[in-house]
Amino acid sequence: MAATSDSTGAERRTLTVLVTGASGFIGHRLVPALVAEGHDVRAMTRHPEDYDGKGTPVYGDVADPGSLAEPLSGVDVAYYLVHSLDDDDFEEKDASAARAFGQAAAALGVRQIIYLGGLGSDDEELSPHLRSRREVEHLLAESGVPVTTLRAAIVVGHGGISWEITRQLVDKLPAMVAPRWVKTRTQPIAVDDVVRYLAGVADREEALDRAFEIGGPDRLDYLGMLREAAKISKGHAPPIVPVPVLSPRLSSRWLALVTTVDATTGRNLVDSMGVEVVVTDHSIRDIVPGEPLTYAEAVRRALAEREAEEAEGKAGAER
Repeated sequence: MAATSDSTGAERRTLTVLVTGASGFIGHRLVPALVAEGHDVRAMTRHPEDYDGKGTPVYGDVADPGSLAEPLSGVDVAYYLVHSLDDDDFEEKDASAARAFGQAAAALGVRQIIYLGGLGSDDEELSPHLRSRREVEHLLAESGVPVTTLRAAIVVGHGGISWEITRQLVDKLPAMVAPRWVKTRTQPIAVDDVVRYLAGVADREEALDRAFEIGGPDRLDYLGMLREAAKISKGHAPPIVPVPVLSPRLSSRWLALVTTVDATTGRNLVDSMGVEVVVTDHSIRDIVPGEPLTYAEAVRRALAEREAEEAEGKAGAER
């Protein structure tokens, strides 16, 4: 293999990499980052004819095991960035897909699977969403292929579901009655840092068969996140009153009313918002050094990217 240098200046081998979910929120940012490091990147999607990003588009569907052999053939490192949160049966579907992907990767000699999972302590009672993320970790590893897992809480970036919930609540409501989960602590992370960590653990011996916690420097409850985002986007924070009687089901319906987030996805995410998710292990920095962005900077970048996208769309419509 040829050698190249990554963003830290360290010498890295040129890899053949597969990114599942290449057109998704994380995937469409990760692919160009890996291409920039000199890797041969295959962008796996169910609609390669519509893919217009970096890398080589290839067809593959984790729900169809027979479609996985071709995209995984000759791959060194495979990124697993898919989930079924928009489905009522997401736990069963995600488990089946992870099992099939791991088996196909093992059969074809893949040397590392990198998975973006969910933050949360194994000692706590996890929500169905977080429990499913943890199960996917184990099922991928059952294949025998070394798995590197990065566990994150809310990822802040334009287009991310959790961030969209925050942005739209702040944007649309002059004041709000909020569910009790707004007092739960979390540790948001900028999407740029997630991509940096994902790219940084590829082909790293010390990252194999390990799970790393990743997060930004700020520990905030959801109430604090809403207020900080409002101050940055609107110059002031709206009055927010937590109401204990709003159950997860009612609060998911509340989100569906005031945001464009799919109701099923919202409900599955809301179930996790009562679980505290903070980083307790910082060992990822031994492998991928560098200070992560603050929550405020992540918010500013997300808002700027959205504004730029809207301006580009407006200019295109006028041409």
